[in-house]
Amino acid sequence: MTDKAMVNMRERNMNTSLSQLHGQRLCTDDQPHSHRLDWLKEVIGREYANVDVNPFNDEPVFNEMAIYPWQNGVRLSPIKSHSLQIERLSREPTDISQDCYFAVLITEGKYKLEQDGREVFLEKGDMTLYDATQWHRITMPQAVSKVIISLPRDYLRQRISHIGNLTAKKITTQSGTAAIAASCIQSLTQQLDILDSNAFHSLQDPLVDLLTLSLNQLEPKSVQLSNTQSSTLFHVKRYVNQHCHYHELTPKMISEAVGLSVRYINNLLQAEQTSLMRYVTQQRLNSVYRKLNSRQFMHRTITEIALESGFNNMAHFSRAFKTQFGVSPRRFRQEAKNKLLIFDA
Repeated sequence: MTDKAMVNMRERNMNTSLSQLHGQRLCTDDQPHSHRLDWLKEVIGREYANVDVNPFNDEPVFNEMAIYPWQNGVRLSPIKSHSLQIERLSREPTDISQDCYFAVLITEGKYKLEQDGREVFLEKGDMTLYDATQWHRITMPQAVSKVIISLPRDYLRQRISHIGNLTAKKITTQSGTAAIAASCIQSLTQQLDILDSNAFHSLQDPLVDLLTLSLNQLEPKSVQLSNTQSSTLFHVKRYVNQHCHYHELTPKMISEAVGLSVRYINNLLQAEQTSLMRYVTQQRLNSVYRKLNSRQFMHRTITEIALESGFNNMAHFSRAFKTQFGVSPRRFRQEAKNKLLIFDA
């Protein structure tokens, strides 16, 4: 097979996976040469963390990322990049979705991470963890392929204590649980085009458990797997996230599907200062937020996006959106469009 044929096949497979799993692709090749660096800074700042980005070795700017949303704010991102240096800026995260830790697996190339007074050098097959909200510097002296798993802070804290002790350390993947985790992550990214949404989402918890066990190799006393209540709550949240787009979803339906009483589910969620139906609404709002901010859905109306995300009362949706995000859906959509127009100009 020629190189061109392989590229075409890879693009077809990616397009299939993006469509099936509601992902998005962002690539510098889609931008004019003169805008690529500024565009990349804006995209990384919006999707991951506020950073400064500079080419390394005077190479042309190239970066291609695909972002696949899982439940509870977890995301899977296969990324290809030419050599770059990325440094976290001092300003605070601009969105709650940026309050994350990133688990990184290197699949090609070399990579250096600096954070918390430590530096770690990674090559193909190695993994590490870093805090996206704290200062860090990433140096990629050559072309790199990597997979980032975004893990919201509260989600990871339910599994691991003293996370700050685990950042910027090499997770060796030659043997043990880390070898299994790295193999699973790489296999998953290679199979995305043949997975349906249910299969993809069902892999989240097992994979995060493997990552948790992999971190246990660094400092065993810091890591604990989810207790029974946490595991139960993840099960409830997974069901909600897979079904919240149904208008008719009710507490009774959720209760029957997961085999738990509504009262017990609400008791579990009380520790997070929410309730079952508030959690359902939150996930619907998060779905609308992502779609309104995505180039892929710019041709859809706000009403269409709200309806397919599970809302059936537009007045209630507009009030809830403004309460959650501080602006109306219409204003948010326009601001998102303006950002895209700036970088398309």
